Amino acid sequence: MEQKDVLKALRRDHAAELKLAVERLKGTARHTEIIASPVLSDMTGHEILLKPENLQVTGSFKIRGAYNKIASLTKEELSRGIVTASAGNHAQGVAYAARERGAKATICMPTMTPPLKVDATKAYGADVVLWGDVFDEAAAHAAELSEKEGMIYVPPFDDYEVLCGQGTIAMEILEDVPNVTDIIVPLGGGGLGAGVALAVKTFKPEVRVIGAIPEGSPAFKSSFAAGHVVPADQVITSAEGVAVKHPGDLTFALLNEFLDDLVTVTERDINEMILLMLEKHKLVVEAAGAVSLAALEHLNLRSRKFAAATEPHVVVPIMSGGNIDTVTMGAVIQKGMIARGRIMNFEVELPDTPGQLVKVATLLARERANVIALDHDQFKASAHYTNSVSLGVTVETNGPDHIERVLEALKEEGFQPKRIY
Repeated sequence: MEQKDVLKALRRDHAAELKLAVERLKGTARHTEIIASPVLSDMTGHEILLKPENLQVTGSFKIRGAYNKIASLTKEELSRGIVTASAGNHAQGVAYAARERGAKATICMPTMTPPLKVDATKAYGADVVLWGDVFDEAAAHAAELSEKEGMIYVPPFDDYEVLCGQGTIAMEILEDVPNVTDIIVPLGGGGLGAGVALAVKTFKPEVRVIGAIPEGSPAFKSSFAAGHVVPADQVITSAEGVAVKHPGDLTFALLNEFLDDLVTVTERDINEMILLMLEKHKLVVEAAGAVSLAALEHLNLRSRKFAAATEPHVVVPIMSGGNIDTVTMGAVIQKGMIARGRIMNFEVELPDTPGQLVKVATLLARERANVIALDHDQFKASAHYTNSVSLGVTVETNGPDHIERVLEALKEEGFQPKRIY
């Protein structure tokens, strides 16, 4: 976005535009109800209330900004067709909104987009073009199509109407949780964060807005440090919804002024929160939607403004989406269980004599470690010219202490187990 357009947007009547977005979205976007989280409250020592945009129409907050933007277009503009780029959630929001407004939509999506999101986008009647390895490459192609064919480009984040639509989330939080002190929001291109921060600072500026990013998506951290937009050289994160190399110019300008703090989280943090939501709340949250949850345990150490506050914290993390495919979910569950010590894999070499496998199985049964998989391979043993066999075992365990007991029991029986994970 050019600087003159950024300045023009910053001079608009934010209160009026945000209220207009609320009116436009009535009957289209769902007013997602706040969910109390006792488990996260106990874990953090603060009152944690979830904003479940994963339960939104199309499974993501993106319907808000997309619909608000498309609803602002004239009939002539709608007749020219809509084009956009997205890693998935914005795509579905635009496809849904375009269908509702009677416009044809073309969506450019990175080739790494999960099939679930591609199929869901097509189901809303949009044409999908897979292009590039990351969002930025798909966005460049969408802009090219817009220029060549005259279609209206609906940006996923760097647009005033789009971010005002996302800001309606904050309007609902302020209405439903009048004593909220902190709102945690994931940052990718910045549309959600900018919209939320704009709404909060317009209507209740004392509430803190804290951004959360994966460590593999550093663009906003670098940009805030430099005081201007600094694109990331590369983005490596499972949270494809926030895997953006180049933040928006308008979104950066708003966040640079209104965001109170920024917290970085790891991939492990994200995976563990996806699993926790599934286990404790029976909620499906995608990786980008879990970024704000992953920040919760780090607020006291990584957010100075949060730690400096003396009043009790009432924290609302925004779970931005729940569009995750089953293959990815399975991998996340497995990684999460390994990280928690719920699954352990080890290798051990056994004498190549009858009864050794039974001996190991009996020991594991005694220690109540449930066997998931066995790999009995005499060609894998390190001493190929001795009478030994390599045994690989994957077991279900009850945590790190249980794992240590199992390994110690094996050693007491004369085995030398090597833990793989």
